[in-house]
Amino acid sequence: MPDRCRSLRFNPGRLLITPGAMEFLERAGVDPLELLGRHLTGDWGCVCQEDREANNDATAHEDDEDRQARVLSAYETTLGRVWVITEADRSATTILLPDEY
Repeated sequence: MPDRCRSLRFNPGRLLITPGAMEFLERAGVDPLELLGRHLTGDWGCVCQEDREANNDATAHEDDEDRQARVLSAYETTLGRVWVITEADRSATTILLPDEY
């Protein structure tokens, strides 16, 4: 089943992308909506095991605001890495470059 058909694991809040990430993804030929879909369905990309476990824990408790935490995904492109971050309070999800954090 394609990733975009799977259920969302958490609420993304407001969807944002930095101008730098938008230009970068255009040059890399990557659709930002594809990265967003991967992030929201639990494909964390190339994060370390510790971040993967933290993401899984943060999204396993969506009904408990006290246990929610930031969710970070990282994806490699032909030009380098892009991050997708959802805030702990689920107010926003932002696509950005690592040096923009």
